[in-house]
Amino acid sequence: MQSPRLRLRVTAAAETVLRAGHPWVFAGSIRGQNRPGECGELGVIYDRRDRFLAIGLYDPESPIRVRVLHAGKPATLDDAWWSARLAQTLDRRRGLFDERTTGHRWINGESDGWPGLVLDRYDATLVLKLYTAAWLPRLGELSALIWAQLKPARIILRVSRNVGRLLDPGSTRNARPRRRGSVSSMDPSSRSLPAPAAADPSRDGEVLRGPPLEGAVTFLETGLCFEADVLRGQKTGFFLDQRDNRRNVESLAGGRRVLNAFSFSGGFSLYAARGGAVSVTDLDISAHALAGARRNFALNESIPAIGRCRHEGVQADALDWLRAGRRRQFDLIVLDPPSFAKRETERPAAIRAYEKLAGMAIQRLARGGILVACSCSAHVTAPEFFAAVRRSAAASKRSFDEMRITGHAPDHPATFREADYLKAIYLRL
Repeated sequence: MQSPRLRLRVTAAAETVLRAGHPWVFAGSIRGQNRPGECGELGVIYDRRDRFLAIGLYDPESPIRVRVLHAGKPATLDDAWWSARLAQTLDRRRGLFDERTTGHRWINGESDGWPGLVLDRYDATLVLKLYTAAWLPRLGELSALIWAQLKPARIILRVSRNVGRLLDPGSTRNARPRRRGSVSSMDPSSRSLPAPAAADPSRDGEVLRGPPLEGAVTFLETGLCFEADVLRGQKTGFFLDQRDNRRNVESLAGGRRVLNAFSFSGGFSLYAARGGAVSVTDLDISAHALAGARRNFALNESIPAIGRCRHEGVQADALDWLRAGRRRQFDLIVLDPPSFAKRETERPAAIRAYEKLAGMAIQRLARGGILVACSCSAHVTAPEFFAAVRRSAAASKRSFDEMRITGHAPDHPATFREADYLKAIYLRL
C-alpha cells in the first residue's frame, strides 16, 4: 500500500523566508509532519492555513531538512516538468561561450533551481557533483535527462565529503536503493522513487554513463588549453568560477613580473603569460598542483607570448613564503587562497587572515604594482573582505587606487546570500 505524500509545516519565520525565495528549510524550522520521511523523497510544505508553499527534496539526517525545488503555486513534478527545468537552465547559458571555451558550468545548484547539485562541462565530459544525498535515489533518471539534452561523451559522478561518508559501506547511514521508476515518480503524489540505473554511485569519480576515463581530460577556456582531473581533482576538476578574473589579469599583465600565490594548476599564470608577462611564478604547497601547472604551460607553448614568458614553480606554504625576509619584488600579485572560513564561527579569524595575507603581498609589490586579492569564503561577506584588503593597503603607508571589484561569473549565479561566495578586489599601489 502506498504511503501518503510527505506533508510538512514550518514556523512562521520559515514561511516568510520561503515566500522570499530562499531555497532551504532547516530542521529547526519544521513544526510538524504527517510521518517520517526518507532521504530523497519529495516533501510538500504547507503554511498555517494549509496552503501550498513549496516542494523539495527531503533529507532526514541533514540540518538542511528540505532543499526547495519549486515554490509558489502547486505544480506536478512529472517528466515534462523536469525536462523543462533542465532546458531552461541550459538556455540561460546559451550565447555565453563560443567554440574557444569548452569548459564552463551548466547547472549551479540552488541558484539555478537544482539545490545541492552542480553540473560542469569539460569539453565532451560532464561532471555531476552532489552536495546532498537527497539526489542519490534519482541518479538514473537525472543522468538520463542530462544525457538526452546535452549528448556528452560521458557523465562522471563526484560527491562532496558529507555525501561520500554516507556512501561508505561501513556507514550506518548508507543510502538504501529504491525500486526503479520513471521521472514521473518524482511527482509529489508518488513515493515510487527510482534507483540509480546507470551505475553504483558508491565511489567518488564513478562514470555514470559513457566509456571509462583514465586520467585527466582537456578543455578550452578562451582559447587556452587546460587539463582537468575530473575523477579526483578539487571541486569538479578545475576552478571554472575564476574565468573572468583570469581574463582581467591577462589584460593587466603586459610587461610585468607576476606572482600567482595559491596557484593550483596555474590558471592565472597562463592568462598572465598570454597577456605579455615577462615572468610568472607559481607558488603552491602542492607538488601535484605545480606539476599540473607545468603540463598546462606545455599544452599552450605554441602561443608565442606563452613561449616567451619565463615560468617557474615554487613549492612552499604561501603564507610562510610571503612572510619570509626575501626581498624579491613583483609587479602583479594574485592571491587566490582556499576558503579561510568553513563555518560561521571562523569568520572573524578569516577576516584577520585575509588582512594579514594582503599586507604581506603588498610588501612584495614594486612601485606601480597591482594586487588582485580573491576570497571564496561564503561566511565572509564581500564588504568585510574588501574592507580587510583596504585596511592592509592603508597600513602599508603607500598610496593606492582601487581599480575594480568583481563577483560571480554569469555561469555561476548567486541568487541568495549563502550562495554568494566569490569576490575579488584589484588595487594599484
